[in-house]
Amino acid sequence: GKAFTAGLDISDSSFLLGGIDDGDSAAASHQVDAARKGLSFLPKILEMQRCLTAIEECPVPVIAAIHGNCIGAGVDLATCCDIRLAQVGSTFSVREVQLGLAADVGTLQRLPKIAGNDSRVRELCYTGEMFDHDEALRIGFLSRVCQDVNTDAMSLASRIASSSPIAVAGTKRSLVYSRDHTVAEGLEHVASHNALALMTSDIPAAFVAASNKQKAQFPPIPAISRL
Repeated sequence: GKAFTAGLDISDSSFLLGGIDDGDSAAASHQVDAARKGLSFLPKILEMQRCLTAIEECPVPVIAAIHGNCIGAGVDLATCCDIRLAQVGSTFSVREVQLGLAADVGTLQRLPKIAGNDSRVRELCYTGEMFDHDEALRIGFLSRVCQDVNTDAMSLASRIASSSPIAVAGTKRSLVYSRDHTVAEGLEHVASHNALALMTSDIPAAFVAASNKQKAQFPPIPAISRL
């Protein structure tokens, strides 16, 4: 498509009605007060939050390859990703405030921890201003700007996949945990993880490959349990 995301679908009647379906006979039979509308809409917000948080919780690093406009939920989604790359010419906006609401599925919680300029992040979130790939790079939202973002993203994914999946998954787990905890808590967390993970056969395999100037081959992780 021409854009990564185009922004909120304001034609969604259930959104405009605060989660009350026009066809709901119980709601239609009497005027529903604001508190009941809020309780009705809350599960929808929480569900949308969980959908995006699932990206952050995925044990495999996720790369956002952004092109064109990245508006509203696209920024929410990108902040959940481990790495963000963008095509030359990409533009961004935390647009929700211009539609009368506060962004509620992750941008306001994650973007300040990603970008290095809190003042500018607040300005962008308070105004809904469009900003280009150069500014996204300058404030630390992007790793880099690409001439061919899909090719670069696939190349980076291949480089990550060539490392031990045990090491990569453990690294992501520690980075995500440490973002929201103290240094001491993060150290204890990774120590508990490595007490088991250091028993992996990937470590001697990596040492042998390095000593022989060869590329190590690591077994894949079995399919994640559905339990």
